[in-house]
Amino acid sequence: MSLRILVCVKQVPDPEQFDRITLDPDTGSINRGGIPPVTNPADRHAVEEALRIREILGGSVTVLTMGPPQARKCLEDALAMGADRGVLLCDMAFAGADTLATAAVLAAGIRSAGEFDLVLCGNESVDGATGQVPAQLAETLGWPRVTHVRKIEVKAEENRALVEREIEGGFLRVDVTLPVVIAVVKRINRYRLPTIFGILEAGKKEIVEVGCATCENCGLAAGAMGLGGSPTRVVGVFQAPRKRRVEMIGGEPRDAARALVQKLREMGAL
Repeated sequence: MSLRILVCVKQVPDPEQFDRITLDPDTGSINRGGIPPVTNPADRHAVEEALRIREILGGSVTVLTMGPPQARKCLEDALAMGADRGVLLCDMAFAGADTLATAAVLAAGIRSAGEFDLVLCGNESVDGATGQVPAQLAETLGWPRVTHVRKIEVKAEENRALVEREIEGGFLRVDVTLPVVIAVVKRINRYRLPTIFGILEAGKKEIVEVGCATCENCGLAAGAMGLGGSPTRVVGVFQAPRKRRVEMIGGEPRDAARALVQKLREMGAL
């Protein structure tokens, strides 16, 4: 049995330039202008895991993203890594979506793209970092889900997967039936970099653009998309006051140790 795998990826502002991020005061959405976009780091590991599973069991890997036209770049990057085709969910009707509306559109996009045995995604994105979309996506699809996954072993002939899910102080082994949504952590693998041959081949691969009309044909009401379909709003952003301070103690090790002990005594820690 060859597997039909779909990977959800997201284009996010470059984490190295998060200090330049601002929010739209009316919608609470992130203003991304002027900040270079990149593929969400955890999603790269999801693509890599899909490619590894395909190399073992055969099948196909489809990558899907929701975003503006420039989000096509993260699909092209995944195709250069070795994915087979891409789906871009792009429509102004999707703008301003919270996690619930995002999951609804992603589910409609998945249905429009065909039948799948396995949907992979990063456990969370670096911009929102809610970790809510994988669970909401699975709920919308009516599939089981496992999050915080660090290892996947697919038993295709038995229509199930054995996964290891990280928990505090250890991990859980979970036996889950297909189809399933699995959200992976970055520790699951080291993702490959595209080769020159892969980049050249990516230009020959299909990227299908899906809009609002297609999602409606897949059963998603127009009112469930974008800002209008989002029950949550960002009402404010603030910087938490820093209660810690750092003091560097230099000098020779013996002198530094004496100074450190004296400081700790003055603070009442000793």
